[in-house]
Amino acid sequence: MNLGLRDRIGARAVIVWQRERGRFTRLPATARVMLGLFLFAAVLLGLYTALSGKDASLQLNVQYNLRNARLSLWVDGDLAYSQDLVGTSKRKFGFIPSVQGSLSKRLALAPGIHVIKVQVVADGGKRENTISGDFGHHGQRALSVSASRADLSLKWRSLTSQSTIAAAESPSGSNGWISRYASTLIMTVAGSIVSALAGFALRELPKQIVPRLSQAPKGLSDQPSSD
Repeated sequence: MNLGLRDRIGARAVIVWQRERGRFTRLPATARVMLGLFLFAAVLLGLYTALSGKDASLQLNVQYNLRNARLSLWVDGDLAYSQDLVGTSKRKFGFIPSVQGSLSKRLALAPGIHVIKVQVVADGGKRENTISGDFGHHGQRALSVSASRADLSLKWRSLTSQSTIAAAESPSGSNGWISRYASTLIMTVAGSIVSALAGFALRELPKQIVPRLSQAPKGLSDQPSSD
């Protein structure tokens, strides 16, 4: 953006700001307070949406015996995660060569039923598998993925059996507690503000409408008769 265009946009923004500020200052004090409360409630609702939009989580635990591969995960058809897999050469029983590797990742999800598709692409080809699961509010589920040249299996695991991995990847208990109750507090405050605004409107609107209706016949009676 060139300097001249940026200056014109800035000047236009200043003009709009001054005009709207003038309109705001001409409003009655009560109306300004109600407008401020309305905007504050809107901000609180936005914060609630941000905090509670994805309050469930998927704990992904991958075990593979591939030297080099690419893992991709889709949630309801949308790519949610992708990562290169690099295995480490080891020996079973001290003399049988093998390749092993592991991966752990936590993904945030919205509550509800989701279809999870996992794909692994390696030198031996591409393998895919799909599984579905129901995620509750503030809930977490652990998905175990086992990948090899011949197979790709998906299985839900109990979180208790994956407690060490889940604890390392998930937020601390205190942070989850704060997020959960912060959302509740925000909705309570926003609901109280909306209720107060509705009560104010029900009280004040009749006071504004009734005098105007009562003045209308008087204005008509003051007009000279056509006779």
